[in-house]
Formats: sequence, C-alpha cells, structure tokens
Amino acid sequence: MIHTSGWRQPGWHFRKITCNNYQKNNTNKFTSMVRHSSRIELSQSALKQNLTFIRKKIGPDAIFSSVVKANAFGHGIETFVPMAEKAGVRHFSVASSYEAWEVSEACANDSTIMIMGILYDDDLEWVISNEVEFFVFDIPRLKKAKQVAEKLDKKAIIHLEVETGGNRTGLDESELKTALSYIKRHSDYLQFEGFCTHFAGIESLSNQFRIQKQKDKFHELYKVVEDEGLSPNLKHTACSAAALAFPETVMDLVRVGTAHYGMWPSPDIYNLHLQQTGKSRDAPLKRVLSWKTDIMHIKEVKKDEFVGYGTSFQAPQEMTIAVLPLGYSNGYPRALSNRGEVLIRGKKAPVVGLINMNVFMVDVSHIGEAKVGDEAVLIGRQSNHVISIRSFSEFTNAINNELVSRLPQAIPRYAVK
Repeated sequence: MIHTSGWRQPGWHFRKITCNNYQKNNTNKFTSMVRHSSRIELSQSALKQNLTFIRKKIGPDAIFSSVVKANAFGHGIETFVPMAEKAGVRHFSVASSYEAWEVSEACANDSTIMIMGILYDDDLEWVISNEVEFFVFDIPRLKKAKQVAEKLDKKAIIHLEVETGGNRTGLDESELKTALSYIKRHSDYLQFEGFCTHFAGIESLSNQFRIQKQKDKFHELYKVVEDEGLSPNLKHTACSAAALAFPETVMDLVRVGTAHYGMWPSPDIYNLHLQQTGKSRDAPLKRVLSWKTDIMHIKEVKKDEFVGYGTSFQAPQEMTIAVLPLGYSNGYPRALSNRGEVLIRGKKAPVVGLINMNVFMVDVSHIGEAKVGDEAVLIGRQSNHVISIRSFSEFTNAINNELVSRLPQAIPRYAVK
C-alpha cells in the first residue's frame, strides 16, 4: 500500500478547540501528566498464540486479514495494528474509509487495507490514490470508482461482494452480469481483486440450513464469473467462525476478527473444535485485552444504609465499600448493577448498588487490606482469579464483540508482553 501523507483525512474535518485559560506553552506537559480513569492492556504473547492457532486451522496458503473495524473490536487501532504486524499480519479489513485512514496512520507501508462497508464518494480519491482496496456491492459504486480512477489515471482495487442470502450488502444476481461486463470494458481502471460474500450467522449450528444455501449460491455465482471469462485474484467468504470450524469456506483469504482477539465466536464453534480435536477441554485462544482501574475512595457503610442512587442495595450489615472511577459512560454495562464482580488484591469484589455514569461501588469488606490506589481488574487476571469477557454476557445479554467494541476510544491502550 502507498501512503501519501499530503492527502486529507477522509470524511468530516475536525478542529481542536481548547479553553483559552488552559492554552499555555506547557499544554503538552499537562497532556502527558494527566491520567484516564481506566486503562486497557493488550497482550502481545496472547495475540501471537491466537494467530498461530488460527493459521494451523486455515493452512499456509490463505491470506490472513485482521478485521480491525470498530476500533479493532475496542482494542484500539493505533495500538493493535502494530502488534498484529509484529506477529506477521500484513492485511487489515475495516468497515469504513475513516477506519481505513486510521489504519493507514498506524500500519507499515507494505500492509494492505480493505474496506468492507461504507465508502463515501468524496473519499474515493484518497482511497484509490493510496491503493486501499474496497468492496463493491452495487452498480453506482462500481461506476463511481471507475470515474475517479480514470481521473487519477490509477486503478481502483475492487472486491465484488455478491448477495447469497444474507440480505445485508451484496450485488444481486440480476446485476452480476452487468457488473462483470462493466469491469471487462474498463479493466484499465478497475482491478478485479476479489470475489466475496458474507455469511449470515455461520457461528450458529441451528442456522446451517441457511448457510448451506449461501455456500451453494456463492459457487453458482462464481460460475457466472468464470463463464464471463474473468478470474479475480482472490475468493473469500470466511469469518472467524467459518475459518475455525468449516474448512470448505477457507479459500484465498480469511477475514478474522473475534478469534484473533482471543474470543470464541460462539459456544457452537468451540464445541465443534472439541469434536474435531477429540478433546473434552481446550484453551487455544487467549484473551488479548485486560481492563483495569484503581480504587478512588473507601467508604464505611452502616447496617441498613443504602449504597449509591436509589434503594437498589441496602447494607445487610456494616460494610466497607470501594468506589471505582468509571461507569456506563466508560463502557461498563449498567446491567451489571448488583451483579458484576471485579478483582482487588486477588479477590473477587461484588458490585453493590447501581452502576452510575462515571462511578460504581464494590464490596471490599472481606478484603481488609484494600486501600485507595489499589488496582481493580474489570476484565483480566489477578492472582488465581479471572474476570472473563464472556462473564459479562451472562448478566447483560451482550455478546463478546458488543462489550469490547463499546469501550470508549479515549481509554488508553498499551501493548504488553
């Protein structure tokens, strides 16, 4: 991929506005000194193990595309992309031209970026100039890509996404021949890089009747491509679930998100893995992300007093409460009120009272040595205990991806060993 630093950032433009009273010469000093209320650590060793495991599943030939949409599933594009490159990844998939720009700022010059979703016409010039690849799922986008590519005298690198039954994005069968004919006529400006589709819930075994129809339709539509005398460089259909459990979906490229962050796409896929390996238990995927904060205040609460807003929690006895400096505005689900747990000094501390916008309370009565400044683990390991991402799902009905992708971008991310 070619990086052209002089190009504008795609999408909207933003101007930094600062309060005049604080716009001093030492602004950078303040920025480096102040701390966020929580932090996220990303494990390089866990990522390396996940990639090794997935590559064994997909074989040596398929291109591994790291899906880093939604701020790298909440892991942070700026931090995660260099980590993935350190582990050997050189292909990244995103959902928008803005995310493509974010990746371009973080990745090496020899990495490829592919946009799977929204691409505004105004951003096509930046995309094509920087050799960013993109999905085409309708005729107007195809024609606009050719128009901009001709203006730049540079090829647009396209992946033709076809509708196979997901009814989300994808070129309808009735339009396929028109698109293929257009690509043939304008091959000077359109590089037919890929032919692809997206499975609608392949992680669920109960949905396999629908997925099989999609697989059949994809091969049927590719036959149309062959009959038209065209041959894209890549065919690809596989997401994390498909790559891990359905080898027939692994073609020239796999688009892996969930799994390489250390999360199983679903219990069904994990159980299929166990069946395929003949094991009763296995833990080949390791969570990359840990989320931590610190105790900001210790409060002694008398018996029968209420904790926090409302009357959702009344102390059954004298208690010691620790106040943590984050809440639902920071991505900690409000549904964990009176249900969640954190780790403090290697012990589980249950949430008491309602999760507020930017604070919540936990019971540390049994952790007599707890004090202000102690680290509290929201997701991750401390001593022999673990708070898993999956445990959040048990109380909130949120899937793994939903929880992590909602973690605010403002939380600092750090790569650790």
